[in-house]
Amino acid sequence: MKRTVPLMIVMVGGILMMVQYFIPHQYSQVIFNNYLEWAPIVGAFALILGVGSLTRLHSHKIRRKAQNWQYSWAVLIPLFGMPFFALIVPQSLGGGSDVHGVHDFLFMHIQVPIQSTMFSLLAFYIASAAFRAFRAKSALATILLLAAVIVMLGQVPIGDVLGKWLPNTGLWILRYPNLAAKRAIMLGVGFGMLATNLKIIFGVERNWLGGAGK
Repeated sequence: MKRTVPLMIVMVGGILMMVQYFIPHQYSQVIFNNYLEWAPIVGAFALILGVGSLTRLHSHKIRRKAQNWQYSWAVLIPLFGMPFFALIVPQSLGGGSDVHGVHDFLFMHIQVPIQSTMFSLLAFYIASAAFRAFRAKSALATILLLAAVIVMLGQVPIGDVLGKWLPNTGLWILRYPNLAAKRAIMLGVGFGMLATNLKIIFGVERNWLGGAGK
């Protein structure tokens, strides 16, 4: 029963969503709109479940003094502190209407600098990965290297100095070979998503059921 009911709900819901997309009848649109109204409710329960699971996990790490348990406080304090300042303490810091509240102050002076730091570190990882990927070890790697150099030089002012053909060639690479490759990848991803959705709808893939799916 624990496995049959969720499978039936997923199957019926998935088939109805497919039918309403290919048969845009008035009744199918009504059913689709009702599903959309239920989606935020399901999302709210999923949010409660996620917050509870995260709290339980890090609380156990703190109690057991597990490895790096100090970082669990860095998760739990903002997890409950930001909603507290947003819902319970919404007043402005200076009392003026143009002054950020406590929640906005913490977001702008903690969250935004942290994100900037992470993105700046990510740039170095990307540069390191590009250096390893662009090694001309074969003919295809050499083509990749030349195309990347042309595209990068075409995006910066020095490309115009070296020659007008650089920006035009870089734009051609982005518009035609690169776009064709991106669309091929998107088609592959789309077919993979379709196959996975059909497997879930018809009960072939049951890992999402957890222990009940075994």
